[in-house]
Amino acid sequence: MRDSLKPEEVQQALKTTWLGRAYRYVAAVGSTNDVLKAEESNGDGASNAAGTVLLTDYQERGRGRLARSWEAPPGSSLLFSILLRPGWPAERLSWLTMICGLAVSEAVEQQSGLKTYMKWPNDNVLEHENKWQKYGGILLEGGISKQGALDYVVAGMGINVNIPAGELPRTSFPATSLLVANGRPLSRLDLFCAILSHFEEHYDRAGQGVSPHAAWQERLIYMNERVLVSRLGQGVDVAGQIIGTDTFGQLQIRDDGGAIHHIAAGDMTLRPYLEQ
Repeated sequence: MRDSLKPEEVQQALKTTWLGRAYRYVAAVGSTNDVLKAEESNGDGASNAAGTVLLTDYQERGRGRLARSWEAPPGSSLLFSILLRPGWPAERLSWLTMICGLAVSEAVEQQSGLKTYMKWPNDNVLEHENKWQKYGGILLEGGISKQGALDYVVAGMGINVNIPAGELPRTSFPATSLLVANGRPLSRLDLFCAILSHFEEHYDRAGQGVSPHAAWQERLIYMNERVLVSRLGQGVDVAGQIIGTDTFGQLQIRDDGGAIHHIAAGDMTLRPYLEQ
């Protein structure tokens, strides 16, 4: 199986035009996002071209949203960050979350045959053993210029590829891996290169003003379901039925009183009925 992710193997297998052509590999690191962010903050990132990718076989301080840890045994997963310099209006940051989710979903389906979905706002999920399980996540961090444009964005992705069932982390939302769901290991190299190819395609279209929203929303689970969303930084939970998302990825929920809430960020759980 083609599983080495060192530069010489990646460059030979890569089919992108610009994404990942500047590629760095480290066996272990605290966090790939933190490395690229620190380089930008310290002025060391000026030489990092848009499309630079940093990948590691093990993250000592991997994390997802809400500072949650992201754990994966060494050499089992895809753990990488992409440096982007979009120059887009800041409100289009959510497009990058959509592009990441679509790229992972499409590449996994291409390489494994599994049907994949997403859980708002940034989790890659699939249905296994008659329940939704998470196999990947996305974390975007970056800087905004004084003019309100996306100066740079670091898009971090973590994908559970070949983690055996007994080594999966115990989480509130069940975790799985592509190995567990598919019953066979996958080539991390082939999957990685496929993700970058799909990402580049979506990103280039978005740069021309084509929104990824429609394709992204088609893959969202829990549409039209009743959910409970804890809104970040507001201390107020919203319960109601999902009626969709807007073009910038905000969740639209109709509460019991008929009011429509537009939620940009939050933690969502399925809640069929509230206790009376």
